[in-house]
Amino acid sequence: MADQNFDVVVIGAGPGGYVAAIRAAQLGKNVAIIERESLGGICLNWGCIPTKALLRSAEVYHLMHRAKEFGLSAGSVDYDLPAVVKRSRGVAKQLSGGIGHLMKKNKIKVFMGTAHLPAKGTVSVKTDKGTETLKAPAIILATGARARELPGLEADGDLVWTYRHALDPKRMPKNLLVIGSGAIGIEFASFFNTLGAKTTVVEVMDRVLPVEDAEISAHAKKQFVKQGMVIRENTTVKQLDRGKGKVTAHLEENGKTETQDFDTVISAVGIVGNTEDLGLEALGVKIDRTHVVTDEYCRTGIEGLYAIGDLAGAPWLAHKASHEGVMVAELIAGQKVHPIKPNSIPGCTYCHPQVASVGLTEAKAKEAGYKVKVGRFPFIGNGKAIALGEPEGMVKTVFDEATGELLGAHMVGAEVTELIQGYVVGRTLETTEEDLMHTVFPHPTLSEMMHESVLDAYGKAIHF
Repeated sequence: MADQNFDVVVIGAGPGGYVAAIRAAQLGKNVAIIERESLGGICLNWGCIPTKALLRSAEVYHLMHRAKEFGLSAGSVDYDLPAVVKRSRGVAKQLSGGIGHLMKKNKIKVFMGTAHLPAKGTVSVKTDKGTETLKAPAIILATGARARELPGLEADGDLVWTYRHALDPKRMPKNLLVIGSGAIGIEFASFFNTLGAKTTVVEVMDRVLPVEDAEISAHAKKQFVKQGMVIRENTTVKQLDRGKGKVTAHLEENGKTETQDFDTVISAVGIVGNTEDLGLEALGVKIDRTHVVTDEYCRTGIEGLYAIGDLAGAPWLAHKASHEGVMVAELIAGQKVHPIKPNSIPGCTYCHPQVASVGLTEAKAKEAGYKVKVGRFPFIGNGKAIALGEPEGMVKTVFDEATGELLGAHMVGAEVTELIQGYVVGRTLETTEEDLMHTVFPHPTLSEMMHESVLDAYGKAIHF
C-alpha cells in the first residue's frame, strides 16, 4: 500500500492519545490515531470508568442496607452480579462509542491495528487488511501500561485475577485476597467486601494507601476494618499454591511465614509500560524500568517523537495523560506551553470512604525543609455531612508558614473526589491561606470543611 502522510500520528487511543489527537486536529493538523484494542484505552474500557460503575452499584447496595436510618423501608435487599457487571460494561461501551464519534467529528483517521516504528517519522501499522505505512514529522507515543505480574503470582483468570478479570468476574469471591493497597487494589477490595466477600488486603509497606498522608491512611484503614476487611501491613506474599477451587497464600510478616487459604486472589502490585515491539530501542529511545524517559515537555530526545501518559511514568493517572496530550499537541503546533507540575496533579481513590489529595503530605513537606502549619476539620463538624449520614472523614491542609502557600491538601470521606479540585485550582493559581480564608463557601455543603480546615491551620476554625 502507498504511504500515507499526516502532520501528527498518535499511537494509542486512551485518555492521553485520543485527547492529543483531538487537540492537534483542532489546531489544524492532519491527524491519524492507531489503537490495537478499543477506543478509549484501558481507562475507559478496563479501568477508571467501569470500576466506578461497579463501585456505584456497591454504594447503592450499601445505602439500601441503611434505609432504616433514613426512615425508609427497602424490604429484601440483594444483588445480581451478572447484572452489575453488565451495567458496568454497558457504560464502558457507550463511552467508547462516543470516542469514535469524536474522531469522526474532528476528521481524525483511525487505524485499528498494531504499530511499529521502523524509522524516525515512520509508523508501520498491521491491520486486518494488511500493513499500512504512515509518515509524520510528529509522532506521539500513548501506548499506556498494563498490570505488573510478579514471579509466582501470575494471574490465570480463574483463581488469580488482574484488574481485567476482576472487572468481568465469572463468579462472586467468598474469601478474597487482594495483594496491594494502592488505588486499584483498595477499590476492588471495597467493591467485593461491600457485596459480602470476606476480604483480606495485604500491603508490603507499613500502611494502606501508602502514597497518601499518614493521617488519611490511618483514618481510611479504621473504616475498612470497621466494614469487616482484614488489613495486613508490612506483609509480603511469597508464594501462591493453586489447588482445586482454592489458593494457598504464603504470607511473610516480621520474618515469620504462615499460610492461608482463599478462593480468589486479585493481584494489584503496580503497572509496567507498554514499550515492547514498538522499535523504540533501535531509534535510541531511553527506557527506564519499562517507562519511556522524557523531559518536562514529554520529548523523548528523538526529534519529533513524544511520549505521554502511563508510558512516560508517574503519576499514573488518566487526567495527567490527557493534560500532557493537550500540551504536546499545542507544542507541536508551535504554541507556548507550560509543563505539568506533578505536585499539582490530584489523586483520587474511589473506595468507601473516598480518598483524594494534591501536593505534599505533611511528612514530605517537612522532609523538603518547610516549616508548616497544618489544619484539620472532621466531617462530624459539618451539617451537610451529618444530614447525608456521612459523619466519618476529615479534611487536612498543609501550608508553608513563611509564605502561606498551600503545599498540600488531603481528604478522606464522602464525595471528597469531587471536592479536591477546589484545592487544585488554588495551587494552580498560587493561592495563599489569606485568599482561601476570604473565599465564601456555600452553606450547607461539604465544601465548607475545606474552608474550616484552612481556618484551623491558623487557629480560626469556627465549627469544631
